[in-house]
Amino acid sequence: MIERALVHVDLGAVERNCGRLRGVIGDDTLLCAVVKANAYGHGDIWCAKAALAGGADWLAVAAAGEAVELRRHGIGAPLLVMGALTHEDAVAALESAADVVVWEPEFAHALAAAADAAGVRGRVHVKLDSGMGRLGTKDPEQAMAVARIVADAEHLELVGLMTHFATADERGDDYFGEQLRVFTDFAGRFRGEHPDVVVHAANSPGTFRDPAAHFDMVRCGIAVYGLDPFQEDPFARGLEPALSLHSYVAAVRRFETGQSAGYGRRWAAEQPTWVGTVPIGYGDGWRRAFTNNADVLIAGRRHPLVGTVSMDNITVDLGPETDVLEGTPAVLIGSDGDERITAEEVARRIDTINYEITCGLLPRARRQWSSA
Repeated sequence: MIERALVHVDLGAVERNCGRLRGVIGDDTLLCAVVKANAYGHGDIWCAKAALAGGADWLAVAAAGEAVELRRHGIGAPLLVMGALTHEDAVAALESAADVVVWEPEFAHALAAAADAAGVRGRVHVKLDSGMGRLGTKDPEQAMAVARIVADAEHLELVGLMTHFATADERGDDYFGEQLRVFTDFAGRFRGEHPDVVVHAANSPGTFRDPAAHFDMVRCGIAVYGLDPFQEDPFARGLEPALSLHSYVAAVRRFETGQSAGYGRRWAAEQPTWVGTVPIGYGDGWRRAFTNNADVLIAGRRHPLVGTVSMDNITVDLGPETDVLEGTPAVLIGSDGDERITAEEVARRIDTINYEITCGLLPRARRQWSSA
């Protein structure tokens, strides 16, 4: 059955990508699959289960509500909430048996009180800001103080030490190495007082870039879904894109020279041609920035998107002669015959990253999951 906007997610690819990552890090390093933001648009519950089946040991999210949702669907794996928490968020995370991240003494004390009141044991990771400049403390002494508060609290357990890299995906820069040095030095000191903690730092690019960044665990997000962390070719890195985006040709019309398609007449035929209307648009997450700036695969061939992307439709130049019929499938991300359009290619068209392309696909584009 053809649909106007369908996101297909191959859960088998998610499993295989986790196997590929396991091959990169080896058996002695834990793999944490990041499934925040609805698994980067792929579907958090489905992808969490697939990642665990593929060899992931932990899961990570950004918000307490995401942790609650995973637990509600019966996912019992170790689960880390990486983002900032309000008091209510912290209680929700604790009650969901999710690990939380702390870097301020005041919040550590408040978390201890919340755990006492709830009668649950809270699992805590301390975050050192080694150079990202967002969350965490830049002060090693404060990080040590927070760890002592947690370790001394009756209902808290010190589980981990973490940081996050700012430029791991910019190969050849010096900043990644500096962050790694700062964190490695501190981790050695931290382990001196707390030898059993899980130390983790590397995201997907850090995982591929330097084994020294692996520590006890890596936190991989984008690579789990077969998207390239360096915005290059995922297949060259042994990754398999899990997501494809589909629609169909709803109308085929003859255009004479000078006739235009779409709002604002931002495209007009330079010669007689056929134009197909594909019922997908920015209401589905196919950005208006793709106006005159993308290709669509139809019947195994690339055709340029022409005219303004509207909320519900795009138009595609099928050429002066065509055998494309109404109802023919259209692929915006994915493969058709020998042709392939990757999320990385699409992202380059509008000067963004693959993360934003998949995260930006809206709920009206129905998700379909299968294992191939």
